[in-house]
Amino acid sequence: MEDLGALTLIPTLIVFALAILTHRPIESLIAGSLVGLMMIHGISFVGGFAETSIRVMTDKDVAWVILVCGFMGSLIGILIRTGSTSSFTQRMSGYIRSQKSALMATWGLGILMFVDDYLNSLAVGSAMRSLTDEYKVSREKLAYVVDSTAAPISVIIPFSTWGVFFSGLIVANGIATEGQGFATYISAIPYMLYAWIAVLMVPLVISGAIPSLGPMKAAETRAQTTGHTVPPSATHIEAANQSIQPHPDVTPRISMFIVPMTVLVLATLYFDKDFLVGIYITLGGTAIYILATRMLTMHDTFDTIVDGFKMMIEPLGVLVAAFILKDVNDILGLAPYVVTTMQPLLTPDSLPAVIFASMALVSFMTGSNWGVFVIVLPIVTALANNLGADMTLVIGATLSASTFGSHACFYSDATVLTAQASGCTPFQHAVTQIPYALIAAAISVAGYLLIAYL
Repeated sequence: MEDLGALTLIPTLIVFALAILTHRPIESLIAGSLVGLMMIHGISFVGGFAETSIRVMTDKDVAWVILVCGFMGSLIGILIRTGSTSSFTQRMSGYIRSQKSALMATWGLGILMFVDDYLNSLAVGSAMRSLTDEYKVSREKLAYVVDSTAAPISVIIPFSTWGVFFSGLIVANGIATEGQGFATYISAIPYMLYAWIAVLMVPLVISGAIPSLGPMKAAETRAQTTGHTVPPSATHIEAANQSIQPHPDVTPRISMFIVPMTVLVLATLYFDKDFLVGIYITLGGTAIYILATRMLTMHDTFDTIVDGFKMMIEPLGVLVAAFILKDVNDILGLAPYVVTTMQPLLTPDSLPAVIFASMALVSFMTGSNWGVFVIVLPIVTALANNLGADMTLVIGATLSASTFGSHACFYSDATVLTAQASGCTPFQHAVTQIPYALIAAAISVAGYLLIAYL
């Protein structure tokens, strides 16, 4: 397309405006996408929408997300149906005596689930809901703690799906030679400031050293004074999460939670950090064990697998709509526009801070933390080479920006999945989390400037 300049921002701005007015993410995303398609195709935008929808649904990365999220829902359904999730929660409750310790346990469990942010968001949120409810923790605050150890922890512990993806991207863009992508990624970890700050802020928020702010304060007040941990207008999400109940004739076993989770992590690590393979192995092995021990009947087992997949329909709808918007923004050239607009501000010293700020904005607006950087990283690499900037620092800033987008955008994959697992809407989660994300982002910008100029 011809360069549209600032007009490329219109579809995404419409999405944000409608989301604030309606609190409905799918409708907002589709409306913004349709406006973008009108800009691209004119009166033929309906045909363009059909083409874009098919292109998105047949994309292998989108298919991977749908299968991963759907079958992770199936695995969670099985763990709920066998009573293993409640058994795990009961065992944890023996060591927890307060709201603070419940949230700290959530934070610790999230760190242990470092292998993938999807695994982290879905497993930890599902496991800790009932436990934090006992201490009147709002679902919004639970979601904040879970999300802050999803993408951020998967970034700074390199043995994860993020480490594999970005190591390959580093090699593909000529930043490192073949076989050295992982080592280059590791060398950039100390400079992934946003990820470090987001993770380390959580204990400060839990302890009260950083107080509940704005919408989070209102959510916590509601939960503490009324006991309503589930926020208004999120009852449909809670109903979906409660649609599968433990079988009354099955004796709950904590091993039925710990063993599948351990297998899932180890299988994912063993098979080249492919989370989908890990889920297939774990779900298949768990189903075979359940059938072999006659814990559940065949009909009950496979009905639960299907019902678990159904639990994920709404968040998957949001994610597919977000992928459609990303496809439209890619055609409009949103990411290159933002980067080139920031170019006059660039010097070798300011580059990491400017890259973080601009890429954080792009990732936040598009809801994409991986896909957008496939497009933008070649531009960032060229800028760094031309200015003679420290490439390791630039990589750290770029990945920090990616983490911010995953963490803060109300329709990013991590936000949507964390909200579903924790029992609130993506908008409720995002609006209560954004003050903390902005604090971490501001500290990150200051950190990059200090590194550059001191």
